Amino acid sequence: MPALPGVPMSNRYRHVATGIVVPVLLAAFGLFDLWQRPTFAAFQRVDVFQLVVCGMCLGIALTGCIEFLRSSRSA
Repeated sequence: MPALPGVPMSNRYRHVATGIVVPVLLAAFGLFDLWQRPTFAAFQRVDVFQLVVCGMCLGIALTGCIEFLRSSRSA
């Protein structure tokens, strides 16, 4: 299969897309879903688990952002 025309994406920016953007989107959808719940007191175990997973996704995205900023510019 021939390569698509245009400028090839560098490995550095591909890791940004998968290491930062995807976890942020997952966390955003999860938090938006939790935001639609009626009250905090009505949270069940599944909702608490979803909140923990959203926090983990945001932590992964923060780690990816820090690694992106710390990596050398020539790589």
